[in-house]
Amino acid sequence: MLSPVFLAHGSPFTIFEKSEFTAFLNRFGKSVRPKAIVIFSAHFESPITTIAATDDIHEMEYDYYGFPPEYYQVQYPARGSAIVASIVEERLRKHNIPVQRKYRGLDHGVFPIMRHAYPEADIPIVPVSVNAFLPARQQIAIGEALQGLEKDGILVIGSGFLTHNFNEFDRNIDAPPRAWAVEFTAWITEKVLARDIEALSNYETLAPHAKKAVPRAEHFVPLLIALGSGTPGHEARVLYDEPIKYGSMSNLSYQF
Repeated sequence: MLSPVFLAHGSPFTIFEKSEFTAFLNRFGKSVRPKAIVIFSAHFESPITTIAATDDIHEMEYDYYGFPPEYYQVQYPARGSAIVASIVEERLRKHNIPVQRKYRGLDHGVFPIMRHAYPEADIPIVPVSVNAFLPARQQIAIGEALQGLEKDGILVIGSGFLTHNFNEFDRNIDAPPRAWAVEFTAWITEKVLARDIEALSNYETLAPHAKKAVPRAEHFVPLLIALGSGTPGHEARVLYDEPIKYGSMSNLSYQF
């Protein structure tokens, strides 16, 4: 099923990791085989929705610091698709969403998870930017403009995290989950499964501990975009869940 998904993207460590999460990504890639992927990454930010259009093999964006040398040598030679980029641009313009084309390579919201899901790099990828400062309802509207792309074999992915607060990050992977993180992620899951667009549009005021869980929204808005791109009436479901790690980090992933 090519229904849109929100995937936690892990950290740069995910590149070489062997874990329950990367095993899930591998299973996902074997069960979902799109003709092309449109991915909204938390690490590709722009005030205007920006499409990285190319037919060439993507460049690599090593947008992280302080890792061993091998983390800056990894390659993921997927191609882009100018045709799919044009489809996305046309859809957005029809919905009066400002859009531009400007090339940017694959960042660590993309290639670490794609290496596990599609290790052969044989599926074209079209990266699209996010704007953390747009209201939540506008984020969902960006996704709504892309509803039905699965009919053309195109998978929409939002890549981010439900919670992303490094001030609450514990270096101990087995640190007890923060109560606020448990409550926030439970609320989000409840509203996602109910497709409660109204509540999720107002998560900043309605969700418990929203300001602590989402101090800056770039990692959260890919969820809203992916949610909006799902076909109304389709059942939303949890794709992957595991206990919260590092005190506050959740790899919760959904399908819409």
